[in-house]
Amino acid sequence: MSEQAHENPVLGLTVRSFEPKDQQAVSTLYDQGLLAGQIAPNDSGADIDNMHEAYFDNDRHHFWVAELDGQVIAMIGVASDEAHTAEIRRLRVNPDHQQTTGIASTLLETAIAHCKHHGYLKVRLDTRFERDAAVGMFDHVGFQHTRTKSMHGKDLLEFYLDLYRSDKPEGD
Repeated sequence: MSEQAHENPVLGLTVRSFEPKDQQAVSTLYDQGLLAGQIAPNDSGADIDNMHEAYFDNDRHHFWVAELDGQVIAMIGVASDEAHTAEIRRLRVNPDHQQTTGIASTLLETAIAHCKHHGYLKVRLDTRFERDAAVGMFDHVGFQHTRTKSMHGKDLLEFYLDLYRSDKPEGD
């Protein structure tokens, strides 16, 4: 858990590594995703119940939370079972803060910087939401929608980002 915390002064947001004291807040964000239909019915949440094994078993995996006024309001993780492709997982923002521009993109940028630092060539993510704002954010960061598949009666949108041929200049 050696990742440094960083601030987004415009939002008053602090993004930092998950700590055991965050477990309840992370579980609540996970449950809110279930209620919103964002998580598949067969998703056991085993990673949420076993954070150390899922996200801190090696340096290339990680999990962050975003705090606002001392409260955990968002989360994101990076894991992989492949040498060159990372998966961004569990991007969640508390429903009371989902209209606040910049929270999810700050977390995404944190996760992508981690992936670049650790030498991943590709990053993938998926979502059940077809919200224009979410898809627009993924597009702005450089993700490409690769396919949509139906799972359990809901569409699952899959996105990829090629880190090895990024057309976006650093810091854009």
